[in-house]
Amino acid sequence: MLFQIGPLTLDTIPFAAESFGRNAGADLATKPVMGGLQPREFMGEADESITISGQLLPTKLGGLTELELAFSLSASATKVPLMRGDGRMLGWYVIEKVSEQHADLTRFGVGFVVRYTLNLIKVSTDGAVGGAQAGGLVGMLLNLFEAL
Repeated sequence: MLFQIGPLTLDTIPFAAESFGRNAGADLATKPVMGGLQPREFMGEADESITISGQLLPTKLGGLTELELAFSLSASATKVPLMRGDGRMLGWYVIEKVSEQHADLTRFGVGFVVRYTLNLIKVSTDGAVGGAQAGGLVGMLLNLFEAL
């Protein structure tokens, strides 16, 4: 397993990830002063975002079902835990945006090669109870089955 995004598993087959990027920092307020560098005041943690991208071969290996699950999680703004393949929990995230690009279309309109990108944004754990949202595990599962 490369990553576990809630119920979505990114592995080498069928839903592979090829690149991972993480942006984090601090929010700083600028204080204008005359005749010198502007001092900065720490305002808290900045938004943390993660980008995961990869390539699918749906006619040979599959992966479109998992891609649809990612779209469903994004559309429902479901808070999900993100775990890296080495077991490190990265926190709770929402899939903010999913994009896909099909190349070399088959006669069914599906690309022989499908490139995808998942943009995740870190969210607070408020409302996350016992590994699910405040609506409960049942609500999260129902949302996921609607996508299938």
